[in-house]
Amino acid sequence: MSDQESIAGRRDYETVLFEVADQVATVTLNRPEKLNAFNQTMVDEFRDIWTHVRQEDEIHVVVLRAAGERAFCTGTDVSDRIHMAENVWSQEDPGRGLSPKQNRVWKPVVAAVHGMVAGGAFYWLNDCDIVIGAEDATFFDPHVSYGMTSALEPIGLARRVPLGEALRWALLGLDERMSAARAREIGLLSELVPYPQLWDRADELARIIAAKPAAAVQGTVRAIWETHGLDRETAQALGWHYTTVGNPIGTPQVSRKGFVKPEWKLR
Repeated sequence: MSDQESIAGRRDYETVLFEVADQVATVTLNRPEKLNAFNQTMVDEFRDIWTHVRQEDEIHVVVLRAAGERAFCTGTDVSDRIHMAENVWSQEDPGRGLSPKQNRVWKPVVAAVHGMVAGGAFYWLNDCDIVIGAEDATFFDPHVSYGMTSALEPIGLARRVPLGEALRWALLGLDERMSAARAREIGLLSELVPYPQLWDRADELARIIAAKPAAAVQGTVRAIWETHGLDRETAQALGWHYTTVGNPIGTPQVSRKGFVKPEWKLR
């Protein structure tokens, strides 16, 4: 496939659908018969996707969604396991391939989740910028129920929601699922919509963001993520450097001439 073809819209993958239109890349997990559980092929394909998204300036925003009605993703495909090096010191967390932020993608990712959202699905959710959900979405972590330590997913989740909620999600395992309403209450989801409207709403949000100056958007995403978790004083001091890089004094990125303020909406 030529560079021009990839810019125009499609890239072919085995486990994922990928297309670009109007500066929005839409990535659809496409293993509905496996509840969109990820295998080694999907991990490898996401490494390629994130590299392409990072390098292709025609892409401003990404929408991440999933095919099939039953699940967004149920974590690792236990029937088609991830390849791990024999030497434990050479092993790598497969989540590094799935995560946009660990692949240095500073273009906003809008996730649209529905149905079952379990375990390893949080490799994506923990590192997305906006997560919206269908009203049927349920969230759970099966690890401890199967006698496995749950670490990477709840560690990431605890940076997005109250610590007690992350602990409850991990420790109750298969005995409890978090509802979409509860996920909205604790800030994991920023918006709830009926399932039939989920994809359209995610696309709408992505296009609103994609219409804004790309450099300003990407600088904003990077500044927030790279300073998240730092103490306030350090974060504010470091934040100044992002503004000096992204907003050079006397060199406005966008002319104010002709700029029309949009009609804002109350959320």
